[in-house]
Amino acid sequence: MAISDDKRVRIIVGHYGSGKSEFSVNYAIKLREAGNKVAIADLDVVNLYFRSREKTEYLESLGIRFIASSIKADAVDIPSISGEVLAPLTDESYEYVMDIGGDHVGARTLGRYNDLLVEGKYDMFFVLNANRPETMSVDSTVQYLRKIEGTSRKRITGIVNNTHMLSYTTAEDIIRGNKLAREVAIATDIPVKYNVVREDLVEEVTKAGIIDVFPVKIYMREDWMV
Repeated sequence: MAISDDKRVRIIVGHYGSGKSEFSVNYAIKLREAGNKVAIADLDVVNLYFRSREKTEYLESLGIRFIASSIKADAVDIPSISGEVLAPLTDESYEYVMDIGGDHVGARTLGRYNDLLVEGKYDMFFVLNANRPETMSVDSTVQYLRKIEGTSRKRITGIVNNTHMLSYTTAEDIIRGNKLAREVAIATDIPVKYNVVREDLVEEVTKAGIIDVFPVKIYMREDWMV
């Protein structure tokens, strides 16, 4: 797993419930642990639940700059794109993770940064959960992926297999998701970049021959959530 080989700006997209925010948070933490100056932006203005901004204090305690997509006030959570999003795009001292809202609707937020997100200067990773209704087959996944590209006007550069069933995830789930991801890669000519694996399943998945393993801790759900 060589995240240092990725472009400085990483855009994370995918289906609702695919685990984009979990992957984004883990990715930012790994970059920080490697000694980098890191920023993460929550650009999900569609879904108000399980967003990376829920871990703001924790991320900032690690020295990660967090940029939220909402205005906090008493009893409200108002979606709003902060002007701070621009700073890490132009400041090349940052390793930058952009957590985008689900599906092609959420991807519209990237439009305002079109001039700064030049092809070849960013990676856009499509997070695939083979258990989500719209991404259970090759055809439906390709259609979903292409919609995001069309709306965002950005090219997806990598597929991230994050097939899971929350706390019930098994190695078999990840293996099945990897198979689908590889088939989508052939259909789209977009490489599989990572297989997201909960830390306690890494050994079993690796023994099964899964490569490009991206070990994760679960940050986005509390212990009482399944």
